[in-house]
Amino acid sequence: VHSSHTALPNQHQRRGLWMWQQSTAGLTDNVSPAVHSQSFVHRSELKQAKRIVVKLGSAVVTRDECGLALGRLASIVEQVAMLQNQGREMMIVTSGAVAFGKQRLRHEILLSQSVRQALHSGQNQLKEMVIPVLEARACAAAGQSGLMALYEAMFTQYSTCTAQILVTNLDFHDEQKRRNLNSTLHELLRMNIVPIINTNDAVVPPPVPNSDLQGVNVISIKDNDSLAARLAVEMKADLLIALSDVEGLYDSPPGTDDAKLIDIFYPGDQQSITFGTKSRVGSGGMEAKVKAALWALQGGTSVVIANGTHPKVTGHVITDIVEGKKVGTFFSEVKPAGPTVEQQTEMARHAGRALASLDPEQVIVTPASRRHFLQILSTCQRLYSLISISSVGRLSQPLIDRLSLSTAKLNSLAIGLRQLAVSSRDSVGRVLRRTRVANNLELEQITVPIGVLLVIFESRPDCLPQVAALAIASGNALLLKGGKEASNTNKILHQLTQEALSIHGVADAIQLVSTREEVEDLCRLDKLIDLIIPRGSSQLVRTIQRAAKGIPVLGHSEGICHVYIDNDASIDKAIDVVRDSKCDYPAACNAMETLLIHRDLLRTPIFDQIIDMLRTENVKIHAGPRFASYLTFSPSEVKSLRTEYGDLECCIEVVDSMQDAVDHIHKYGSSHTDVIITENEETAEQFLQQVDSACVFWNASSRFADGYRFGLGAEVGISTARIHARGPVGLEGLLTTKWVLRGEGHTAADFSEQGSMKYLHENIPVPQGSFS
Repeated sequence: VHSSHTALPNQHQRRGLWMWQQSTAGLTDNVSPAVHSQSFVHRSELKQAKRIVVKLGSAVVTRDECGLALGRLASIVEQVAMLQNQGREMMIVTSGAVAFGKQRLRHEILLSQSVRQALHSGQNQLKEMVIPVLEARACAAAGQSGLMALYEAMFTQYSTCTAQILVTNLDFHDEQKRRNLNSTLHELLRMNIVPIINTNDAVVPPPVPNSDLQGVNVISIKDNDSLAARLAVEMKADLLIALSDVEGLYDSPPGTDDAKLIDIFYPGDQQSITFGTKSRVGSGGMEAKVKAALWALQGGTSVVIANGTHPKVTGHVITDIVEGKKVGTFFSEVKPAGPTVEQQTEMARHAGRALASLDPEQVIVTPASRRHFLQILSTCQRLYSLISISSVGRLSQPLIDRLSLSTAKLNSLAIGLRQLAVSSRDSVGRVLRRTRVANNLELEQITVPIGVLLVIFESRPDCLPQVAALAIASGNALLLKGGKEASNTNKILHQLTQEALSIHGVADAIQLVSTREEVEDLCRLDKLIDLIIPRGSSQLVRTIQRAAKGIPVLGHSEGICHVYIDNDASIDKAIDVVRDSKCDYPAACNAMETLLIHRDLLRTPIFDQIIDMLRTENVKIHAGPRFASYLTFSPSEVKSLRTEYGDLECCIEVVDSMQDAVDHIHKYGSSHTDVIITENEETAEQFLQQVDSACVFWNASSRFADGYRFGLGAEVGISTARIHARGPVGLEGLLTTKWVLRGEGHTAADFSEQGSMKYLHENIPVPQGSFS
């Protein structure tokens, strides 16, 4: 059967075609890959890597240039064995034979010299011993067997078998030897054995200067970098992990000023790199590693260069790379159309500083125009219809409700932005206090933006304009990472935001991260981001709090809100407040999750009416342990009193007193929002003072815990932390302070005991609305 269309070969078929072309061409050093294989484009795809080559540089395997780093080696072996036991095919290209042999030979020479001197001198005092210069090939011959024995012993602990293979450049030039090598490696992998490959340094000829890697299309086996690249392509490996003593590839030598780690490196970017000297140990440098990596990439093997010596990450660096985490430098052939997230952050910071320097009258947040309003509403209604149709049985109704942007939501959003527009005039640069330190020396404390904010939110698209408006009003740069469920809506809202900012030339201050960046990767940008604000589920918040190593996180872990009905409560107020707290928007973090009822109210009209109301509203009731003990036939007993349902469900528990309710809230609550319903003012005041939550209400729904309802215009979230902002965080919570001192050549020495000046520290009145 003939066809006018030829099927494209798959990834391994293309690699096989290239290797066949190499062998038929004589396999010289100058052979170029005629057909490019398909390497992985994104880090997240590395999880699919089946065949992996791990290259261990001399700096990783050895310590102090002599002897082996046993701790590092053991953790690397553990990771390789774990991946092997997962069903992956692992190969190791290792250095270390020379260093291990040097250690052994030095020991033998010292021992031999000391014995000879003791025999011939007849004295206990020995002459100064001189260790001769050790030739590298002899060291390799002495160290290779010991290095392999060590690997074998370590892998045996994980029931993993190993095999040693020594190669030279000539083994790849001879077609029969190359085929034998290929066949041997495939057979070992088939038998679930980890091949450990090294250059045969005992017989390898000395390297010819400047003969290695003359361009990406040329490769010869001079060091283990080029060996690993050649082997990875020969074996059609999916991934090559090259471990050295640096974090990855930098745009200039590591340790120099302004040196930046490159997250993703693309072919053609070599001109932007300034390479330093080669490694202090081993025979390769970073330039050799990059050229070898690019050669492997052309052959269809993805490459990551990372640090294998850092004590905090060595134990999981290989597994982290395979899991797609942002570790080291990832080599990719496909360059994305847009900027990287690091570039976006830099753009946001630069534009944010320009935004903060604008006159307050210029930075007025205005609601969307009627045209924009209708555009947003039409788009959201269309997307909502598509979601409703395509998500039947897959998405819960509360999630669908959060994804929708109704007319009512947009109207509330517009009102909130108007409130924010008024308050934004008195934000950045406001003078908080003034002090006359001494004559002609004045000090001011003024409000300034925090810097670069990262807000990670899930399914609520109305979060984007709220947070963007707050960032603009406070002069902060902003990175937004939204959930994929609302990606189309988020793009439209972000475009409208940038349109408004472009009038003042600061459109880049608000960036929407739409790449495949994982949340954990964003949380590692501690040198670029100043504050992370998660908005979403408690699981999202906890994940970000764990992932953020050096960046402060503003948020609440859960929204376990309580409503306590006191024995002096009004029936009508109790029913209205409980209904609104639970049923108005059950998916919100300020919705009631636990209803506490005074014991005296059981089997009374108020109790019966509340239960009837909850059943009418289709609220599923769970019984707390004490409540269940009072009932013959009780609802299902709760598994935990620390449950955030986020739906038409709640827990009911019985307490003996107001103080009992306070103790319950402190034990099981999340310090979000808690409510008391009572007509006893003394009881209410005690509750308001004793409950240690961000929001505490009397005879009012928990749903009032909201920046818009508090008159803040909008909020970036609700914080339950006790440092900086707490409760609904609006404009004020996104500002910090700095101190400005104005003098006339004053020095600290002027105020010493021998100095001529004395401190005054007089407070100077600050005019209302004063800006610095």
